[in-house]
Amino acid sequence: MKRLLLSVLMLTVLASCNKDDETANNQDINYAKLPQEFPFSNLATINGVDVINGGFGSGAAAHPTRKGEFYVITDRGPNTDYLNGKKFLAPNFTPTIMHFKINAEGNVEVIKYIKLKNPSGQPITGLPNPVGMGSTGETAYDASGNILGTDNYGLDSESIVAAADGTFWVSDEYGPHIVHYSADGVEMERISPIGVNTGTRKLPAVLAKRRANRGMEGLCITPDGRTLVGTMQSMMFVPSKALAKNTTLTRIVTFDIATGQTKQFLYKQDGGASDSVCDITALSNNEFLLIERDGNFGSQGGIKKVYRISLSGATDVNGPDIAAVDGMKVNGKALEECTWDEISNAGIKTVSKTLAVDLVAKLGYEHDKFEGIVYLGNNKLAVFNDDDFGVVDDGNGNPKAKILPKTGKVDKGTMYVVDIQ
Repeated sequence: MKRLLLSVLMLTVLASCNKDDETANNQDINYAKLPQEFPFSNLATINGVDVINGGFGSGAAAHPTRKGEFYVITDRGPNTDYLNGKKFLAPNFTPTIMHFKINAEGNVEVIKYIKLKNPSGQPITGLPNPVGMGSTGETAYDASGNILGTDNYGLDSESIVAAADGTFWVSDEYGPHIVHYSADGVEMERISPIGVNTGTRKLPAVLAKRRANRGMEGLCITPDGRTLVGTMQSMMFVPSKALAKNTTLTRIVTFDIATGQTKQFLYKQDGGASDSVCDITALSNNEFLLIERDGNFGSQGGIKKVYRISLSGATDVNGPDIAAVDGMKVNGKALEECTWDEISNAGIKTVSKTLAVDLVAKLGYEHDKFEGIVYLGNNKLAVFNDDDFGVVDDGNGNPKAKILPKTGKVDKGTMYVVDIQ
C-alpha cells in the first residue's frame, strides 16, 4: 500500500513539473526590446583594426523544445581575400555555436558557447580542407601573407539545425559537408558528396561542383524530424565554369536522416550569380521560408527578401545515378547549361515561391547580410545578420572596419523580429 501511495505521489509531482515546464515553455516571449546586438569582446587587432569576437548569425535555429531560446553559429572566422585564397586573421579561431535566450526582461542572455571539435574532441579551425577531403582549391594565409596549412576537419560553417535529441547538424561551404555534432560540439558524422573521402553516407556527387565560398549556405530540419533540407548558395559550375550559363539556377537538396536517401530540386533566384540563397527554416514538411539577398547595404539599394517556398509538385532532379559528377542532364546538357525554357520543356517543375517579406522595405534593414532566420509562429520571423567579425577587405587583402553607411557604426550581429505575409 505504501509503495502504491508513493508511486501515486511521484506521478503527481511529475505531472505538476511537466505542467509547469509546459506553461513556462509556452508563455509569451517579450520581443518588444528587439532589435538587440549580441555581446562582443575584441578578438584581435590587425594593423590597428579591431576584429570583434562576433560572427554569430551565419545560421540560426530555435531550441527544439524551449520557447525563446536559440542557437546561432559563426562561419570559419575573420578573413579577407588574398591571391588565390584567404587571409585568416585569427588562424586558430574555432567555429562556435552560441546558445542564448530572450529572458524575462526581454534582453538577450547568453547561456553557453559551444566550440566545434573533431571526433577526438579537439577544437577544429576554419582552415580549408585538404585535397580529397572537401578542398575548394583555396589557399590559407595568415595576416602577414604566410601560407598556412589545412585542417581535415576544418569547417566554413554556414547553417545550424538543433535536433530534438540535443545534437546539432551543421552545413558548410567547403565539401560541401553536412556534419553531425554532439551536444558538446564533437563531430559524430560528416556527410559529403560522393568522391569526398569523409564517410560512408553521401550527398550527390554534383554538389562538389559548388563554387568556392558558395557551398551549402542554408540548412533546416522538417518538423517531423526526418529530413534535412539544404540550400546551395548560388549557381554551381556544372559541368564547368565556362559552360555553366544559367546564373539564376540553384539547388535545394534533401537528406533522409534514417535512410540516407537524397533528392534535389531546382530553385529560380530573382538575381544572378552574384546573389545568394542563404538560410532556410521550415513551416511544414514541404513548405519553408528562404532568404534571397545581394551583397549591398540596405541603404545602398540592397536586396534582402524572404520567400515562402514549397517543394510539393517540384521535380526531383537527382537523376538515375547520384554518383554522376555532372548530375542529371537534359538533352545531353547539365542543368546549369540549360535555359529555363529548356528545363520547362523537359517537364521539370521548379520550387514554387511567393514573397513573404522585404526587409529593406519593412524594417529599413541596413546590413549587407542576413544569413539566419527562425520561424517563431504566428507569422513572426526572427532574423540574424552576419557581421563578418566587424571587418571587410580593403581591396588589398587587408582588413578594415565594416561600417554601416547609414549609421557610421561598426556592423555587429543583431537579432530582429519581423511580421511576414
